[in-house]
Amino acid sequence: MKIIVKAPAKINLTLEVLGKRPDGYHNISTVMQAVDLYDIVTLTDNDSGKITVSCNYDGVPCDDNNICAKAAYRFFDYCKMDIKGVHIDIDKTIPTQAGLAGGSSDGAAVLFGLNAMFATMLKPADLRAIGERVGADVPFCLEGGTKLCTGIGTTIKMLPTFRCSDIVICKPDTVSVSTAEAYRKVDALASHPSYTDEMVKALYSRDMFMISTTIFNDFELALQIPEVNDIKRTMLACKARGAGMSGSGSAVFAVFTSSGRAKKCYDALKEQYPETFLCKPIKIGCAVE
Repeated sequence: MKIIVKAPAKINLTLEVLGKRPDGYHNISTVMQAVDLYDIVTLTDNDSGKITVSCNYDGVPCDDNNICAKAAYRFFDYCKMDIKGVHIDIDKTIPTQAGLAGGSSDGAAVLFGLNAMFATMLKPADLRAIGERVGADVPFCLEGGTKLCTGIGTTIKMLPTFRCSDIVICKPDTVSVSTAEAYRKVDALASHPSYTDEMVKALYSRDMFMISTTIFNDFELALQIPEVNDIKRTMLACKARGAGMSGSGSAVFAVFTSSGRAKKCYDALKEQYPETFLCKPIKIGCAVE
């Protein structure tokens, strides 16, 4: 049997780091939004009794260190099943080390696909429970849409749908961010009012001006990456309503209410930055094709 799953990227409309926990993780408060930029994850069963991984993207591990393999092992463990032979092929479009949850979404796609492949009939709550053991962004990637995520990111609350015509995403090809280093710099920031609380209010009131002016990211503030600032300037010059860095970086997104302006921005960035994408917000997470 072959199962094909679309794994969407996410952006963080806000991302605030609230402090380090005793377990070494950080509490965060973030509004995440799924977008129609996809990896395609194909699962094929076989008689090997092993989990194997392949990927078209240089630098992605194709062994048990891949989050997709980890997700598969967690799935079989949760279902109290012997490990079945499954090959996982990842056709990546979402840039790596970009703050777009490409890896987490791939892991979520594996859980989604294995549930369909083996007819285990797991409910969304079961998939979320497995996902929490795989990675902090995995539960969101299963659900997608517009969500408030708190705790380590695994406590999820539905929010009103974020509406805009287009989102431009651009990753500078010379910059990748170490998440551990990013958290160290964020820990040194001074405290500030909650942008996430204001974003939630703005989404409920559907106030695009307030939404676009409340985009905020503690990592962007702490890291001050020159290329990120350059890309933001280009986006805002193209009349983006707002722009910011996603996750711990280094991808930058811009929100538009005009498709024409979004396309102009995309064209302006694509020549210099090959990993530039023109996207729309979506209401769902991973889905079987």
